[in-house]
Amino acid sequence: MNSLTEPAEPEPDTAGRETDAVGHQAGVVARPPLVRELLLVVGLFLVYKFGRQLANGHTGEAFHNAHRVWDLERAAHLPGEGAVQHVLLHSEDLVHIANTYYATVHFPATAVFLIWLYLHRPRHYIWTRRIIAALTAAALVLHLTFPLAPPRMLAAAHLVDTGQVYGPTVYGATPQTDSMANQFAAMPSLHFGWALMVAVGLIAATRSRLRWLWLLHPALTLFVVVGTANHYWLDTIVATALLGIALAVIRLPGTTPAAKPGQSVGRRLLPAPRSAPSLMATAETMGAALPAPWTPAHQRGGSLSASEVLARIPVSVTAGSASAVDAPVPSGATGPGRSALTATGALR
Repeated sequence: MNSLTEPAEPEPDTAGRETDAVGHQAGVVARPPLVRELLLVVGLFLVYKFGRQLANGHTGEAFHNAHRVWDLERAAHLPGEGAVQHVLLHSEDLVHIANTYYATVHFPATAVFLIWLYLHRPRHYIWTRRIIAALTAAALVLHLTFPLAPPRMLAAAHLVDTGQVYGPTVYGATPQTDSMANQFAAMPSLHFGWALMVAVGLIAATRSRLRWLWLLHPALTLFVVVGTANHYWLDTIVATALLGIALAVIRLPGTTPAAKPGQSVGRRLLPAPRSAPSLMATAETMGAALPAPWTPAHQRGGSLSASEVLARIPVSVTAGSASAVDAPVPSGATGPGRSALTATGALR
């Protein structure tokens, strides 16, 4: 993608590990298995197509609901769909472009958007896939419970079926016998709902100051679906409301803290080993043996002299006291050792 998709969220590397703006690892995002995602998307699409087909055959109810929607829009003073179509009909080339956009952009644009998120923003991909699935499921419920003929079929609207008149079109000429699509599923407009989610998803997943230009995609889609008389204004309003609910309920997944180099990420089954300072502190509090005060600070060659040994012996005496060390001194002791004993009162 272009500059509109410069990263706004932390950039993930090829392993799905996101980094912040300066390249530091911020978290690990699990990219869903590709085969599982393909099967899931295909399965959801088939369920949706099958559900839309179930809504076929409700022609009378669909036209009755169309009159109700048309009258509601006029009562709410919404602009007429004919005003938008009038702009298209000024140029036959413009009508062709609008019809082509309606027929060819809807699915491919959404698919490319999801693929890009899957490869570059796994976290946003999971979030977007959930929202689109929820939006589509809600739309399917409305298609089944509220069949609606589009304004191009409503005589009271006085609109032109641009697809049938100018082409190209994805719908059959006889809606009642169209086996490829359910033409009575106008409410809500998934063309507009998906386009709006594409813009919201790209704005959330990128950080370019131009990323707001992605809103041109739903704006252009709105102009096309109304101008070609495939949807009412109310179809797009309901799609926006459903998307807003999905965005409020489904939150962006969080990330798992990134592992340090050489450290695996996952739950620890056993307590982490204590560091060396902690072990030393525990040993001290438990009364472990500490070096004796007479232990020499460094190894020296030869034996210590008597004065050096006596200097390391803790002696606490008072005058005339017999509590001093009463170790007998060899009768032959002379020199510095005997002088030290005499000075401390240990030799009486």
